[in-house]
Amino acid sequence: MCPRSASVNEELRRRSKERLLQAAVELVGERGFEATTLGDIADRAGSARGLVSYYFPGKRQLVQSAVHRLMHRTLEEALEREPRTDDGGERMARAIDAILGLARDRPVLMRQHMAGLLQAEGFVPCPEQRRLAELLRDTVARHGSRDVDSDYPMLRALLMGAVYAALVPGVPMPVPVLRAELFKRYRLDWEMGVPPDTATPSGTDDSDLSRFFATGAGAEDTAAPGREPEARP
Repeated sequence: MCPRSASVNEELRRRSKERLLQAAVELVGERGFEATTLGDIADRAGSARGLVSYYFPGKRQLVQSAVHRLMHRTLEEALEREPRTDDGGERMARAIDAILGLARDRPVLMRQHMAGLLQAEGFVPCPEQRRLAELLRDTVARHGSRDVDSDYPMLRALLMGAVYAALVPGVPMPVPVLRAELFKRYRLDWEMGVPPDTATPSGTDDSDLSRFFATGAGAEDTAAPGREPEARP
């Protein structure tokens, strides 16, 4: 059997990481953070357990990266869905609805995520978090901000506060009430974005996370099915 090329190994490594990210989101959403082990995540992903520590320093870093991936891809999907628009108000409304929608639809996962952010590590610097920040900064800029460096952190704080308020055990605030406050602050019409009780936009399936994680097999992978990539830098 011919050895795999460097490009094939790189693609296999990339897909292994994608499977781990998807498995982390699924399992923490089902069981919570504490009840999910790195072994569980590796088993769900069909990966060798040693690969988890190769890609991520620990469980919290893996889960936070996975949730930030879900957040930035959900936001990206909302901003770019049809009909496409460059209207700053509509894009701000879509951004707010996308983040509040995650709190509504994936409460266990987002509650665990918010709790993790309050740990000493705080935000874990990673490409997923940076991409989320880029999308929110662009949303603020298109909405007409004259000081994105100040207005972006405020939007981030308001969204985080709204998610927390929607998920705090015992006294959650209704998402439509939180939406109304955010829309009022940013002077958005209620009909913008995806108002409550509106059907899911065409072409999306909230139950299927696979579209956010590039785990599909490519043609080159057929040469060595089932083999994990070697853990090399």
